[in-house]
Amino acid sequence: QVQLVESGGGLVQAGGSLRLSCAASGSIFSINGMGWYRQAPGKQREWVAGFTRAGSTNYADSVKGRFTISRDAAKRTVYLEMNSLKPEDTAVYYCNVNAPYGNYWGQGTQVTVSS
Repeated sequence: QVQLVESGGGLVQAGGSLRLSCAASGSIFSINGMGWYRQAPGKQREWVAGFTRAGSTNYADSVKGRFTISRDAAKRTVYLEMNSLKPEDTAVYYCNVNAPYGNYWGQGTQVTVSS
């Protein structure tokens, strides 16, 4: 079983920055990928950024150049540094681990960007 706990969300003005954290615990091995998704009110959940199995990073076009995903293996934590935030970045952000034995989600953390 994998547990994911996100933190770091909040209210920020447009142009500001936030750093989200996702702490993982439990049995994590041979994962296919780990990353961040978001879901805005009335919209479907969308992928934002992630690590592949090989360790490379990928970003959605909407956040490329503004968001940076990183990880600390020792702390079993993945981060999402978000800069130049826009009102359209407002959403609940979820951490995800995809593994052969399951697909796991955190509880989400709210990010609100005011104009």
